[in-house]
Amino acid sequence: MKILLVHQHFNTPEKGGALRSYFLASALVEHGHNVVVITGHNQSTSLHEIHKGISIHYLPVPYDNAFGFYKRIRSFLTFILLACKTAVAQQQVERCYVMSTPLTVGLVGIWLKWRRRVPFIFEVGDLWPEAPIQLGFIKNPILKFLLRRLEYFIYKQSHAVVALSVPMKKIIEQQMRGKTVYLLPNMADLDFFRPEHKKEALELKFGVQNRFVMSYIGSIGFANGLEFMLDCARITEQSNLPVTFLFCGDGAVLESLKSTTKNLAVNNVVFVPFSNREGVREVMNVTDAVFISYRNKPVLETGSPNKYFDGLAAGKLVITNFNGWIKEDIEAHNCGFVIDYKRPEDLVKHLWPYLNDKNILRRAQENAHELSKKYSRKKLGEEYVELMVK
Repeated sequence: MKILLVHQHFNTPEKGGALRSYFLASALVEHGHNVVVITGHNQSTSLHEIHKGISIHYLPVPYDNAFGFYKRIRSFLTFILLACKTAVAQQQVERCYVMSTPLTVGLVGIWLKWRRRVPFIFEVGDLWPEAPIQLGFIKNPILKFLLRRLEYFIYKQSHAVVALSVPMKKIIEQQMRGKTVYLLPNMADLDFFRPEHKKEALELKFGVQNRFVMSYIGSIGFANGLEFMLDCARITEQSNLPVTFLFCGDGAVLESLKSTTKNLAVNNVVFVPFSNREGVREVMNVTDAVFISYRNKPVLETGSPNKYFDGLAAGKLVITNFNGWIKEDIEAHNCGFVIDYKRPEDLVKHLWPYLNDKNILRRAQENAHELSKKYSRKKLGEEYVELMVK
């Protein structure tokens, strides 16, 4: 089959960033399908390339995690216009898979459906517009109403919907009675991330010799609430615990986070520049625990962050500051713990057993790796191919 995948933020492993759409496209190629991807990039002209069997159309639509709300909206709308034109130009497409965020990209699937009668499946990366509404970015009641109607319209026009977590699936099913909603979580790449001994050269590189390393890897945005992690760093330093916090990523609040770290005179925090997967693997090598952080908003508890699955595959203790399905996951499999978002000081008592007894830490890390097999890229890739050819 010829399958069109539309995702504004498509990445290849060489570039770094989230790779879910790349894994999905690769799974289709591995099963003999002809895959065309439409995405955006920050160059001034369109570009087409073949990457390991995937035909990728890059559209000149600038986007950066540091963009403000209105600049992001402009980027989203520009992408829709260019992507609709590119999608309709594709011949003999039999299926279309449209990936949010943003929600508005669903309009590309609708346009292709109307013009070419191609059914599309819509993947919900985040519950939008509920996420920006709860975070306070969208306050106008008329705009809220219109965006919720758009969400309903896109779901209704789709052949089926894909959700990335169980609570997200339940919410969509409640909104759209009778709509087929598939569950397809993010994936753990067990071939790339795996448990391994710390390398002395990398410990020297990051300055974390003889330290317990807690890493945050991913987008450094407002929704992540990373000032909480700075509070944790300050408290562990005051408690004289041998803990270093690594931040690896980029985003809208990176500079303010660095400034706050400096103003608080917190000395056990290290910022690592955004990197491709090889760089992330280096950070993972020296990491003892991955930290998954979000602001205390119910909608964010439904998310499926890539950094969680990478941490599981690499066999790391998992620490979060929010409730939801991930909390249930790590507690059920004894591979991590949750800190109350209002009580960063509780990190000390939760962390102490893992600092005091390496065997407790090792068992939790082994449990994390065992859990990662549930989210294997190969296993979920097979499930994805099956739902695309139904």
